[in-house]
Amino acid sequence: MDKKHLDVATKRYAGILLHPTSFPNPYGIGDLGKGAFDFIDFMEKAGMTAWQVLPLGHTGFGDSPYQPFSSFAGQPLIISIDHLIELDLLDEDDLKDMPQWNPEDISYGDVIAFKTELYRTAYERFIDKEFTDKLSTDEELMADYNKFINESDWLKDYALFMAGKDYHKGAPWYMWDESLKNPKDSERAEWEEKLSKEIGYYEFLQYLFYTEWTKLKEYANQKGISIIGDIPIFVAWDSVDVWRNQKLFMLDSKGYPTDVAGVPPDYFSATGQLWGNPLYNWEEHKKTGYEWWIKRIRHQLELTDFLRIDHFRGFDKFWAVPYGDESAVKGRWIEAPGENFFTMLEANLGYHMPIIAEDLGEIDESVIDLRDKFGFPGMKILQFAFENPNENHFLPHNHIRNCVCYTGTHDNDTTLGWYKHAYEASKDKLRRYYSTDASDICWVMIRACFGSVANMAIIPMQDVLELDSWARFNTPGVGSGNWSWRYKKEALTDQLASRLFETAKMYGR
Repeated sequence: MDKKHLDVATKRYAGILLHPTSFPNPYGIGDLGKGAFDFIDFMEKAGMTAWQVLPLGHTGFGDSPYQPFSSFAGQPLIISIDHLIELDLLDEDDLKDMPQWNPEDISYGDVIAFKTELYRTAYERFIDKEFTDKLSTDEELMADYNKFINESDWLKDYALFMAGKDYHKGAPWYMWDESLKNPKDSERAEWEEKLSKEIGYYEFLQYLFYTEWTKLKEYANQKGISIIGDIPIFVAWDSVDVWRNQKLFMLDSKGYPTDVAGVPPDYFSATGQLWGNPLYNWEEHKKTGYEWWIKRIRHQLELTDFLRIDHFRGFDKFWAVPYGDESAVKGRWIEAPGENFFTMLEANLGYHMPIIAEDLGEIDESVIDLRDKFGFPGMKILQFAFENPNENHFLPHNHIRNCVCYTGTHDNDTTLGWYKHAYEASKDKLRRYYSTDASDICWVMIRACFGSVANMAIIPMQDVLELDSWARFNTPGVGSGNWSWRYKKEALTDQLASRLFETAKMYGR
């Protein structure tokens, strides 16, 4: 879809929040194959016009989409096995020892081992000329592959980074051999020759991801469905972004951060939150005209139609905690170049930026001013509307058109789980506010969300399916068991699509 013509001002979007890992299939984790296309068909039947995903990057330790190895590379785990079978790079015999997976949960360690073995088998066949010469699609496949390699200017750095990690047995880049940690051109050339096969493997995976994602996005857009992407403001320390752009981050001469990201102590945490990401050296970014950031945002907006930016307040001021501190208490606020940055970004993109600002948490007037100056919609979470006994801006009657209303996000409990565990005062306020006995709490909240004046209304799939806390996608601060929920194929019924359609239609969406 043309970003210049996305009519955010007048169209009332209704959508679903669902990460691709949650799609049903027989392979242990959702992917970009049939389950994804079935979901788009369901969305069309249900009258939905927006699909929101979490960051689509190559995840590292902990499997969090918000800590990828690269701001540009896609997630290999959601490459479709069926697509590789269609390309004749895998066959049914390769799947004979496939485990029996839990259809409602992802066992990441097992899935990574299983899919990596299949990917490597497919790659060995792909580079075997004798094998590929037999394929009817050989010439077209190779031409398409070479075009992708030549047009992806980020790919060589990423593939070398991943190959370097494999060579160093998974160690982070700042613990690598000195000649690869910060290589001169001649040293880099030596490593590229030494690791050429492994580099080719990672290039192959990215070709598959981008081929599949492009096809899926085109299908969704043809059905009238816009895709809302997501990126974290900060990047992982152990990422190709930091490795290849060390001057753009607050690092010492050994590649270690001088300060790291977090948020200060607040009502929810006496010690704040310590995230540990390296912080941006904004002065260096400014000297380059924000070149890296502009490439990053432009790239993401080629993948999606809208883009949510996590921790938007970090563009106004960010909390810097000395590296090595065990809590965020001793941090300090540092100014970020928000207005200058977004002015430059918009000038370079050449159109109004379809950005959604994640403006949750402790937000002050300067953050609101920055958001509103550029017309970015903020977020309204209905679960938060009833946790404060006083009036608050999350209540539907306080919404404005230029915002996105959610029942909850990936960081919230499911609506059913939240309501069960809410304080009685919050439940009472909700029941009186909506004049309900809350026996149908998920749909009470869905109707409230769709009925909001907000231009966009997004419902997590778990709430559409009325699921309890077991289906929660992420619990912030808990290191394991996250990002693993999936739904069964039979959950998406025609009756459910009809109910969503009628509800959206009732409220002009």
